[in-house]
Amino acid sequence: MASTANPVAPMIKPGVAPLRAGEGTSFLLRRLHSLSGVVPIGAFLFEHFISNAEAFKGPAAYGKQVEFLNSLPFVFLLELFFIWIPIAYHGLYGLWIWYQGETNVANYPWTGNWLYTTHRWTGIISLIFIAQHTYFLRFTGVHLPTHPMQSFAKVQAEFQNPWMIAFYAIGIIAACWHFSYGLWLFAAKWGITTGEAARRGFGYVCLALALVLIAIGAGSMYGFLAAPNQPLDTNTSESLVMR
Repeated sequence: MASTANPVAPMIKPGVAPLRAGEGTSFLLRRLHSLSGVVPIGAFLFEHFISNAEAFKGPAAYGKQVEFLNSLPFVFLLELFFIWIPIAYHGLYGLWIWYQGETNVANYPWTGNWLYTTHRWTGIISLIFIAQHTYFLRFTGVHLPTHPMQSFAKVQAEFQNPWMIAFYAIGIIAACWHFSYGLWLFAAKWGITTGEAARRGFGYVCLALALVLIAIGAGSMYGFLAAPNQPLDTNTSESLVMR
């Protein structure tokens, strides 16, 4: 009489669990999270860096750029649906992903693990930077949508504190790295780059993109720091009016 042998579990070497795409709602939310980091948040990041680069031309050019952006039709709705809601979703759901994830670079000091870890932490730093940056410029002191020519002086006033200069520098670097590596992840997850060679090549492109964005951000900061201090008219301060 034949006997049935007990199945032997295959030997699996210890290591990092394979990436899982997720199922059902989780899969959809993660894909939406990945997409929102590129469109519209990535597009807004480009626009914001290019607009801030006007500071390199001086107070008048920067003020006119702020005035132009606030003169766009339906600007409140554009900001609400294409900036604030996507950033809120991407940031809050990103915090949930961050909370669920694990960092194990001490056990597995591989390049992928280090990139994953830096992506997590630069996301947290970027979220803090965006919150502070938005609160100071939009909800305190001079109301820039109605007094755009005061925008240069308002940023300069914040740069009077050396700690804020360091905070802006760290925030800009974190945002540039988080977006650029997020773009690499987006291309890999969505099947745009297939194969090691394609992913490696696109990785160099994303690294170059991060460096270019950091250079633009540094140039913008230099524009504020190098220009003579502009007078900030505190009498123009008013309560924020949603329109």
